[in-house]
Amino acid sequence: MTWETVIGLEVHVQQSTRTKMFCGCIASFGDPPNTNVCPTCLGLPGALPVPNVEAVRLAVRGALALGGTVHHESVFARKNYFYPDLPKGYQVSQFDRPLSTGGAVWFESPERGRVACSITRLHIEEDAGKSLHDRYPGHTAVDLNRAGTPLAEIVSGPDLRSPAEARAYLVALKQILVYAGVSDCSMEKGTLRVDANLSIRPAGQQALGTKTEIKNMNSFANVERALTAEYERQVALLESGGRVEQVSLLFNAANGTVRPTRSKEDSHDYRYFPDPDLPPLVLTEAFIEEQRQALPELPEARRARFEAAYGLSAYHAQELTGERAVADYFEATVQAGAEAKAVVGWVLGDAMAAYNADGRFRVSPAQLAELVAAIAGGVLSQQGAKQVFVHLLSAGPGKHSIADVAGKLGLVQVQDTGALEGWVDDVLAAHPDEVTRFRGGEAKLIGFFVGQVMKKSKGKADPKGVAPILQKKLRAG
Repeated sequence: MTWETVIGLEVHVQQSTRTKMFCGCIASFGDPPNTNVCPTCLGLPGALPVPNVEAVRLAVRGALALGGTVHHESVFARKNYFYPDLPKGYQVSQFDRPLSTGGAVWFESPERGRVACSITRLHIEEDAGKSLHDRYPGHTAVDLNRAGTPLAEIVSGPDLRSPAEARAYLVALKQILVYAGVSDCSMEKGTLRVDANLSIRPAGQQALGTKTEIKNMNSFANVERALTAEYERQVALLESGGRVEQVSLLFNAANGTVRPTRSKEDSHDYRYFPDPDLPPLVLTEAFIEEQRQALPELPEARRARFEAAYGLSAYHAQELTGERAVADYFEATVQAGAEAKAVVGWVLGDAMAAYNADGRFRVSPAQLAELVAAIAGGVLSQQGAKQVFVHLLSAGPGKHSIADVAGKLGLVQVQDTGALEGWVDDVLAAHPDEVTRFRGGEAKLIGFFVGQVMKKSKGKADPKGVAPILQKKLRAG
Protein backbone atom coordinates (compact mmCIF):
# COMPACT_ATOMS: atom_id res chain seq x y z
CA MET A 1 0.00 0.00 0.00
CA THR A 2 1.13 3.55 -0.72
CA TRP A 3 1.00 5.80 2.34
CA GLU A 4 0.73 9.57 2.43
CA THR A 5 2.46 11.51 5.20
CA VAL A 6 0.66 14.39 6.92
CA ILE A 7 2.82 16.66 9.08
CA GLY A 8 2.08 19.76 11.13
CA LEU A 9 4.61 21.66 13.23
CA GLU A 10 4.36 23.65 16.44
CA VAL A 11 7.31 26.02 16.68
CA HIS A 12 8.11 27.85 19.92
CA VAL A 13 10.15 31.00 19.34
CA GLN A 14 11.65 33.04 22.18
CA GLN A 15 11.36 36.74 21.38
CA SER A 16 14.49 38.87 21.58
CA THR A 17 13.57 40.77 24.74
CA ARG A 18 15.81 41.72 27.64
CA THR A 19 13.30 40.61 30.28
CA LYS A 20 10.72 37.89 30.81
CA MET A 21 7.08 37.87 29.73
CA PHE A 22 5.35 38.87 32.98
CA CYS A 23 8.14 40.13 35.27
CA GLY A 24 11.35 42.15 35.19
CA CYS A 25 13.78 39.22 35.46
CA ILE A 26 16.54 39.08 32.86
CA ALA A 27 15.88 36.56 30.07
CA SER A 28 19.46 35.60 29.24
CA PHE A 29 21.07 32.31 28.24
CA GLY A 30 23.84 30.54 30.13
CA ASP A 31 23.61 32.23 33.53
CA PRO A 32 24.09 30.16 36.73
CA PRO A 33 20.95 28.10 37.52
CA ASN A 34 18.11 29.77 39.41
CA THR A 35 19.69 33.24 39.48
CA ASN A 36 17.20 35.06 37.21
CA VAL A 37 14.06 34.42 39.24
CA CYS A 38 11.57 36.42 41.31
CA PRO A 39 8.26 35.83 43.15
CA THR A 40 6.29 36.26 39.89
CA CYS A 41 8.10 33.69 37.77
CA LEU A 42 8.37 31.38 40.79
CA GLY A 43 4.60 31.56 41.28
CA LEU A 44 4.75 32.73 44.88
CA PRO A 45 1.46 33.85 46.49
CA GLY A 46 0.54 37.47 45.98
CA ALA A 47 2.84 38.10 42.99
CA LEU A 48 1.00 39.59 40.01
CA PRO A 49 2.03 39.39 36.34
CA VAL A 50 2.50 42.45 34.09
CA PRO A 51 2.78 41.82 30.31
CA ASN A 52 6.04 42.73 28.59
CA VAL A 53 5.17 45.33 25.94
CA GLU A 54 8.26 44.55 23.86
CA ALA A 55 7.36 40.85 23.77
CA VAL A 56 3.88 41.77 22.53
CA ARG A 57 5.36 44.13 19.95
CA LEU A 58 7.69 41.43 18.58
CA ALA A 59 4.94 38.81 18.53
CA VAL A 60 2.72 41.16 16.51
CA ARG A 61 5.58 41.85 14.14
CA GLY A 62 6.13 38.12 13.67
CA ALA A 63 2.45 37.51 12.98
CA LEU A 64 2.39 40.28 10.37
CA ALA A 65 5.58 38.98 8.73
CA LEU A 66 3.83 35.62 8.30
CA GLY A 67 0.78 37.28 6.75
CA GLY A 68 -1.47 36.64 9.75
CA THR A 69 -4.46 38.62 10.97
CA VAL A 70 -3.63 40.25 14.30
CA HIS A 71 -6.73 40.49 16.48
CA HIS A 72 -7.48 43.67 18.36
CA GLU A 73 -8.37 41.64 21.45
CA SER A 74 -6.87 38.37 22.63
CA VAL A 75 -7.08 36.58 25.96
CA PHE A 76 -4.44 35.06 28.25
CA ALA A 77 -5.43 31.69 29.68
CA ARG A 78 -4.06 29.30 32.24
CA LYS A 79 -2.93 25.95 30.86
CA ASN A 80 -2.99 23.67 33.91
CA TYR A 81 -0.58 20.78 34.33
CA PHE A 82 1.88 19.61 36.95
CA TYR A 83 5.57 19.15 36.26
CA PRO A 84 8.68 19.90 38.37
CA ASP A 85 9.83 22.74 36.09
CA LEU A 86 6.45 24.53 36.22
CA PRO A 87 6.39 26.10 39.71
CA LYS A 88 2.94 27.74 39.38
CA GLY A 89 1.21 24.52 38.34
CA TYR A 90 0.01 26.28 35.20
CA GLN A 91 1.46 28.02 32.15
CA VAL A 92 0.12 31.37 30.99
CA SER A 93 -0.73 30.92 27.32
CA GLN A 94 -3.56 31.74 24.92
CA PHE A 95 -6.24 29.27 23.93
CA ASP A 96 -9.49 30.08 22.15
CA ARG A 97 -8.64 33.74 21.48
CA PRO A 98 -5.03 33.90 20.23
CA LEU A 99 -3.08 36.96 19.18
CA SER A 100 -3.20 36.07 15.48
CA THR A 101 -4.73 33.59 13.06
CA GLY A 102 -4.01 32.82 9.42
CA GLY A 103 -0.95 33.45 7.30
CA ALA A 104 1.38 31.18 5.33
CA VAL A 105 5.02 30.34 4.72
CA TRP A 106 6.20 29.74 1.16
CA PHE A 107 9.13 27.41 0.65
CA GLU A 108 10.80 25.18 -1.93
CA SER A 109 9.65 21.58 -1.51
CA PRO A 110 12.14 18.94 -2.67
CA GLU A 111 9.21 16.93 -4.08
CA ARG A 112 6.53 19.46 -5.07
CA GLY A 113 8.39 22.65 -5.99
CA ARG A 114 7.19 26.01 -4.68
CA VAL A 115 4.44 25.42 -2.09
CA ALA A 116 2.87 27.21 0.87
CA CYS A 117 2.21 25.86 4.36
CA SER A 118 -0.66 27.58 6.13
CA ILE A 119 -0.33 29.08 9.59
CA THR A 120 -3.25 28.22 11.86
CA ARG A 121 -2.38 30.58 14.70
CA LEU A 122 0.34 32.50 16.50
CA HIS A 123 -0.15 33.03 20.21
CA ILE A 124 1.87 34.40 23.12
CA GLU A 125 2.84 32.32 26.12
CA GLU A 126 5.50 31.97 28.79
CA ASP A 127 8.12 29.25 28.90
CA ALA A 128 8.53 26.64 31.62
CA GLY A 129 11.78 25.96 33.44
CA LYS A 130 14.27 23.26 32.50
CA SER A 131 14.76 19.81 33.99
CA LEU A 132 18.40 18.71 34.11
CA HIS A 133 18.85 14.95 34.13
CA ASP A 134 22.67 14.86 33.90
CA ARG A 135 23.71 17.27 36.66
CA TYR A 136 23.52 14.88 39.64
CA PRO A 137 23.70 11.08 39.24
CA GLY A 138 20.36 9.49 39.99
CA HIS A 139 18.58 12.81 40.45
CA THR A 140 16.82 15.43 38.34
CA ALA A 141 17.68 19.07 38.98
CA VAL A 142 15.48 22.02 38.01
CA ASP A 143 16.69 25.36 36.62
CA LEU A 144 13.98 28.03 36.65
CA ASN A 145 15.96 30.74 34.84
CA ARG A 146 13.94 30.05 31.70
CA ALA A 147 10.57 30.01 33.50
CA GLY A 148 8.55 32.97 32.29
CA THR A 149 10.60 33.84 29.19
CA PRO A 150 8.36 35.10 26.35
CA LEU A 151 7.43 32.70 23.57
CA ALA A 152 5.47 32.99 20.36
CA GLU A 153 4.01 29.61 19.44
CA ILE A 154 3.46 29.25 15.70
CA VAL A 155 1.16 26.39 14.70
CA SER A 156 1.14 25.25 11.08
CA GLY A 157 -1.68 23.55 9.24
CA PRO A 158 -1.34 19.83 8.40
CA ASP A 159 0.07 20.79 4.99
CA LEU A 160 3.53 19.22 4.96
CA ARG A 161 3.87 15.96 3.07
CA SER A 162 7.37 14.72 3.89
CA PRO A 163 10.11 15.09 6.51
CA ALA A 164 12.18 16.98 3.92
CA GLU A 165 9.33 19.47 3.47
CA ALA A 166 9.18 19.98 7.23
CA ARG A 167 12.86 20.90 7.25
CA ALA A 168 12.48 23.27 4.27
CA TYR A 169 9.50 24.96 5.97
CA LEU A 170 11.51 25.48 9.16
CA VAL A 171 14.40 27.05 7.25
CA ALA A 172 12.00 29.48 5.54
CA LEU A 173 10.17 30.26 8.81
CA LYS A 174 13.43 30.97 10.62
CA GLN A 175 14.57 33.32 7.84
CA ILE A 176 11.35 35.34 8.09
CA LEU A 177 11.50 35.65 11.89
CA VAL A 178 15.19 36.62 11.95
CA TYR A 179 14.69 39.17 9.16
CA ALA A 180 11.77 40.68 11.11
CA GLY A 181 13.91 40.93 14.25
CA VAL A 182 11.54 38.75 16.28
CA SER A 183 14.17 36.29 17.51
CA ASP A 184 17.65 34.97 16.78
CA CYS A 185 16.02 31.51 16.40
CA SER A 186 19.02 29.67 17.85
CA MET A 187 18.26 26.00 18.50
CA GLU A 188 21.56 25.76 20.39
CA LYS A 189 20.35 28.37 22.90
CA GLY A 190 16.80 27.01 22.91
CA THR A 191 15.25 30.15 21.39
CA LEU A 192 13.61 28.01 18.71
CA ARG A 193 12.14 24.62 19.58
CA VAL A 194 10.03 22.30 17.47
CA ASP A 195 7.27 19.81 18.25
CA ALA A 196 6.17 17.81 15.22
CA ASN A 197 2.86 16.02 14.63
CA LEU A 198 2.78 13.19 12.10
CA SER A 199 0.13 10.81 10.84
CA ILE A 200 -0.15 8.64 7.76
CA ARG A 201 -3.09 7.61 5.61
CA PRO A 202 -3.61 5.58 2.43
CA ALA A 203 -2.82 7.70 -0.63
CA GLY A 204 -6.00 9.39 -1.88
CA GLN A 205 -7.83 9.19 1.45
CA GLN A 206 -9.07 12.52 2.87
CA ALA A 207 -9.59 11.55 6.51
CA LEU A 208 -6.56 12.04 8.76
CA GLY A 209 -4.91 9.15 10.56
CA THR A 210 -4.06 9.05 14.25
CA LYS A 211 -1.26 11.51 14.93
CA THR A 212 1.70 11.29 17.25
CA GLU A 213 3.84 14.18 18.49
CA ILE A 214 7.64 14.22 18.60
CA LYS A 215 8.92 16.75 21.13
CA ASN A 216 12.07 18.74 21.87
CA MET A 217 14.25 18.26 18.80
CA ASN A 218 17.48 20.26 18.77
CA SER A 219 18.21 20.77 15.05
CA PHE A 220 16.40 20.96 11.73
CA ALA A 221 18.34 17.90 10.59
CA ASN A 222 17.06 15.95 13.60
CA VAL A 223 13.49 17.08 12.90
CA GLU A 224 13.80 15.48 9.46
CA ARG A 225 15.44 12.35 10.88
CA ALA A 226 12.86 11.98 13.67
CA LEU A 227 9.91 12.35 11.30
CA THR A 228 11.44 9.79 8.94
CA ALA A 229 11.84 7.34 11.82
CA GLU A 230 8.26 7.91 13.00
CA TYR A 231 6.88 7.51 9.46
CA GLU A 232 8.66 4.17 9.16
CA ARG A 233 7.43 3.09 12.61
CA GLN A 234 3.80 3.90 11.78
CA VAL A 235 3.95 2.17 8.39
CA ALA A 236 5.42 -0.97 9.94
CA LEU A 237 2.79 -0.91 12.69
CA LEU A 238 -0.20 -0.54 10.35
CA GLU A 239 1.06 -3.02 7.77
CA SER A 240 1.51 -5.63 10.50
CA GLY A 241 -2.12 -5.26 11.62
CA GLY A 242 -1.51 -2.95 14.57
CA ARG A 243 -2.88 0.51 15.20
CA VAL A 244 -1.27 3.83 15.99
CA GLU A 245 -1.83 5.24 19.49
CA GLN A 246 -1.92 9.00 20.09
CA VAL A 247 1.25 9.46 22.13
CA SER A 248 4.09 11.91 22.67
CA LEU A 249 7.52 10.70 21.57
CA LEU A 250 11.15 11.59 22.10
CA PHE A 251 13.81 11.21 19.41
CA ASN A 252 17.13 9.55 20.20
CA ALA A 253 19.63 11.24 17.87
CA ALA A 254 22.34 8.70 18.70
CA ASN A 255 20.50 5.70 17.26
CA GLY A 256 17.86 7.44 15.12
CA THR A 257 14.82 5.97 16.91
CA VAL A 258 11.73 7.39 18.61
CA ARG A 259 10.23 6.18 21.87
CA PRO A 260 6.91 6.99 23.59
CA THR A 261 6.91 9.09 26.75
CA ARG A 262 3.21 9.46 27.59
CA SER A 263 -0.25 9.57 26.09
CA LYS A 264 -0.74 12.82 24.19
CA GLU A 265 -3.01 15.31 25.91
CA ASP A 266 -5.97 17.01 24.29
CA SER A 267 -6.93 20.60 25.09
CA HIS A 268 -9.56 19.55 27.63
CA ASP A 269 -6.87 17.77 29.64
CA TYR A 270 -5.30 21.14 30.42
CA ARG A 271 -8.51 22.69 31.80
CA TYR A 272 -7.91 26.07 30.14
CA PHE A 273 -9.63 29.11 31.62
CA PRO A 274 -8.97 32.88 31.29
CA ASP A 275 -6.25 34.06 33.66
CA PRO A 276 -7.97 36.10 36.39
CA ASP A 277 -4.80 38.17 36.99
CA LEU A 278 -4.50 39.31 33.36
CA PRO A 279 -7.14 41.34 31.52
CA PRO A 280 -7.70 40.81 27.78
CA LEU A 281 -4.82 42.07 25.63
CA VAL A 282 -6.26 44.98 23.63
CA LEU A 283 -4.27 46.35 20.68
CA THR A 284 -5.14 49.49 18.77
CA GLU A 285 -5.09 49.61 14.98
CA ALA A 286 -2.38 52.28 15.25
CA PHE A 287 -0.16 49.93 17.29
CA ILE A 288 -0.61 47.10 14.79
CA GLU A 289 0.06 49.42 11.85
CA GLU A 290 3.20 50.72 13.55
CA GLN A 291 4.56 47.16 13.68
CA ARG A 292 3.62 46.58 10.05
CA GLN A 293 5.55 49.69 9.01
CA ALA A 294 8.55 48.56 11.09
CA LEU A 295 8.90 45.34 9.09
CA PRO A 296 11.92 45.22 6.77
CA GLU A 297 11.83 43.81 3.26
CA LEU A 298 11.29 40.10 3.90
CA PRO A 299 13.25 37.22 2.27
CA GLU A 300 10.67 36.31 -0.39
CA ALA A 301 10.39 39.88 -1.66
CA ARG A 302 14.12 40.46 -1.46
CA ARG A 303 14.88 37.34 -3.51
CA ALA A 304 12.50 38.48 -6.24
CA ARG A 305 14.03 41.97 -6.26
CA PHE A 306 17.59 40.64 -6.44
CA GLU A 307 16.66 38.60 -9.50
CA ALA A 308 14.87 41.50 -11.20
CA ALA A 309 17.13 44.40 -10.24
CA TYR A 310 20.53 42.72 -10.44
CA GLY A 311 19.87 39.98 -13.01
CA LEU A 312 20.89 37.24 -10.57
CA SER A 313 19.94 33.60 -10.96
CA ALA A 314 17.28 32.19 -8.65
CA TYR A 315 20.01 30.11 -6.96
CA HIS A 316 22.28 33.08 -6.25
CA ALA A 317 19.36 35.22 -5.05
CA GLN A 318 18.34 32.41 -2.69
CA GLU A 319 21.85 32.02 -1.30
CA LEU A 320 22.41 35.74 -0.82
CA THR A 321 19.13 36.33 0.99
CA GLY A 322 19.41 33.32 3.29
CA GLU A 323 20.71 35.62 6.02
CA ARG A 324 19.79 39.27 6.28
CA ALA A 325 23.37 40.29 7.16
CA VAL A 326 24.69 38.63 4.00
CA ALA A 327 22.05 40.26 1.80
CA ASP A 328 22.76 43.65 3.38
CA TYR A 329 26.52 43.21 2.78
CA PHE A 330 26.00 42.25 -0.86
CA GLU A 331 23.70 45.18 -1.51
CA ALA A 332 25.98 47.67 0.27
CA THR A 333 28.90 46.50 -1.90
CA VAL A 334 26.85 47.01 -5.07
CA GLN A 335 25.76 50.43 -3.87
CA ALA A 336 29.45 51.27 -3.31
CA GLY A 337 29.91 50.93 -7.06
CA ALA A 338 30.67 47.28 -7.75
CA GLU A 339 29.01 45.33 -10.57
CA ALA A 340 26.44 43.00 -8.98
CA LYS A 341 27.31 39.75 -10.77
CA ALA A 342 31.02 40.27 -10.09
CA VAL A 343 30.28 40.67 -6.37
CA VAL A 344 28.27 37.45 -6.01
CA GLY A 345 31.26 35.10 -6.14
CA TRP A 346 33.17 37.13 -3.57
CA VAL A 347 30.27 37.38 -1.12
CA LEU A 348 29.34 33.70 -1.37
CA GLY A 349 32.99 32.61 -1.42
CA ASP A 350 35.82 34.37 0.43
CA ALA A 351 33.66 36.87 2.32
CA MET A 352 31.18 34.20 3.44
CA ALA A 353 33.97 31.91 4.67
CA ALA A 354 35.33 34.73 6.82
CA TYR A 355 31.83 35.65 8.02
CA ASN A 356 31.10 32.06 9.05
CA ALA A 357 34.33 32.01 11.05
CA ASP A 358 33.52 34.92 13.35
CA GLY A 359 30.05 36.21 12.47
CA ARG A 360 31.06 39.52 10.91
CA PHE A 361 32.35 40.99 7.66
CA ARG A 362 35.80 42.41 8.35
CA VAL A 363 36.31 43.73 4.80
CA SER A 364 33.99 46.69 4.34
CA PRO A 365 31.59 46.91 1.38
CA ALA A 366 33.58 49.89 0.07
CA GLN A 367 36.83 47.89 0.19
CA LEU A 368 35.28 44.92 -1.57
CA ALA A 369 33.82 47.20 -4.24
CA GLU A 370 37.28 48.71 -4.77
CA LEU A 371 38.80 45.23 -4.98
CA VAL A 372 36.27 44.10 -7.63
CA ALA A 373 36.94 47.28 -9.61
CA ALA A 374 40.70 46.62 -9.44
CA ILE A 375 40.18 43.21 -11.04
CA ALA A 376 37.91 44.62 -13.74
CA GLY A 377 40.43 47.38 -14.49
CA GLY A 378 43.35 44.95 -14.79
CA VAL A 379 45.13 46.39 -11.77
CA LEU A 380 44.95 43.06 -9.92
CA SER A 381 44.68 39.48 -11.06
CA GLN A 382 42.09 37.24 -9.46
CA GLN A 383 44.79 35.51 -7.41
CA GLY A 384 46.36 38.81 -6.47
CA ALA A 385 42.98 40.11 -5.33
CA LYS A 386 42.54 37.06 -3.11
CA GLN A 387 45.90 37.80 -1.46
CA VAL A 388 44.83 41.40 -0.88
CA PHE A 389 41.54 40.17 0.61
CA VAL A 390 43.38 37.88 3.06
CA HIS A 391 45.63 40.80 4.06
CA LEU A 392 42.58 43.00 4.70
CA LEU A 393 41.07 40.29 6.92
CA SER A 394 44.18 40.18 9.11
CA ALA A 395 44.59 43.96 9.11
CA GLY A 396 41.21 44.44 10.78
CA PRO A 397 38.87 47.40 10.39
CA GLY A 398 40.27 50.63 9.03
CA LYS A 399 40.68 52.69 5.88
CA HIS A 400 43.05 50.44 3.97
CA SER A 401 43.28 51.46 0.32
CA ILE A 402 43.28 48.51 -2.07
CA ALA A 403 45.91 50.26 -4.20
CA ASP A 404 48.16 50.79 -1.16
CA VAL A 405 47.83 47.18 0.01
CA ALA A 406 48.39 45.80 -3.49
CA GLY A 407 51.46 48.04 -3.92
CA LYS A 408 52.84 47.02 -0.54
CA LEU A 409 52.46 43.34 -1.41
CA GLY A 410 53.88 43.85 -4.93
CA LEU A 411 50.69 42.55 -6.57
CA VAL A 412 49.84 45.43 -8.92
CA GLN A 413 49.68 44.05 -12.46
CA VAL A 414 52.11 45.53 -14.96
CA GLN A 415 50.37 46.94 -18.02
CA ASP A 416 53.36 48.72 -19.53
CA THR A 417 53.77 47.37 -23.07
CA GLY A 418 57.57 47.51 -22.99
CA ALA A 419 57.78 45.41 -19.82
CA LEU A 420 55.24 42.91 -21.14
CA GLU A 421 57.13 42.53 -24.43
CA GLY A 422 60.35 41.89 -22.53
CA TRP A 423 58.81 39.01 -20.58
CA VAL A 424 57.18 37.61 -23.74
CA ASP A 425 60.51 37.69 -25.63
CA ASP A 426 62.24 35.85 -22.76
CA VAL A 427 59.54 33.14 -22.68
CA LEU A 428 59.56 32.58 -26.46
CA ALA A 429 63.34 32.34 -26.46
CA ALA A 430 63.23 29.77 -23.63
CA HIS A 431 60.68 27.50 -25.38
CA PRO A 432 61.63 27.17 -29.06
CA ASP A 433 60.01 23.73 -29.45
CA GLU A 434 56.65 25.01 -28.23
CA VAL A 435 56.96 28.02 -30.55
CA THR A 436 57.48 25.67 -33.50
CA ARG A 437 54.49 23.54 -32.50
CA PHE A 438 52.27 26.62 -32.14
CA ARG A 439 53.27 27.84 -35.57
CA GLY A 440 52.56 24.35 -36.86
CA GLY A 441 48.90 24.62 -35.79
CA GLU A 442 48.77 23.86 -32.03
CA ALA A 443 46.86 27.04 -31.17
CA LYS A 444 45.96 25.74 -27.69
CA LEU A 445 49.58 26.37 -26.64
CA ILE A 446 48.72 30.05 -26.23
CA GLY A 447 47.55 29.20 -22.72
CA PHE A 448 50.91 27.63 -21.96
CA PHE A 449 52.74 30.77 -23.07
CA VAL A 450 50.50 33.07 -21.04
CA GLY A 451 51.15 30.89 -18.00
CA GLN A 452 54.90 31.05 -18.54
CA VAL A 453 54.80 34.84 -18.85
CA MET A 454 52.83 35.05 -15.59
CA LYS A 455 55.40 32.79 -13.96
CA LYS A 456 58.29 34.82 -15.36
CA SER A 457 56.73 38.06 -14.12
CA LYS A 458 55.88 36.52 -10.73
CA GLY A 459 52.21 37.18 -11.39
CA LYS A 460 52.68 40.87 -12.12
CA ALA A 461 51.94 40.79 -15.86
CA ASP A 462 48.44 41.74 -16.94
CA PRO A 463 47.14 38.61 -18.76
CA LYS A 464 44.84 40.77 -20.91
CA GLY A 465 47.87 42.69 -22.17
CA VAL A 466 50.07 39.59 -22.56
CA ALA A 467 47.76 37.64 -24.90
CA PRO A 468 47.73 40.06 -27.85
CA ILE A 469 51.51 40.58 -27.64
CA LEU A 470 52.03 36.82 -27.73
CA GLN A 471 49.68 36.42 -30.69
CA LYS A 472 51.47 39.17 -32.62
CA LYS A 473 55.00 37.84 -31.97
CA LEU A 474 54.12 34.16 -32.58
CA ARG A 475 52.39 34.89 -35.86
CA ALA A 476 55.13 37.25 -36.98
CA GLY A 477 57.60 34.42 -37.15
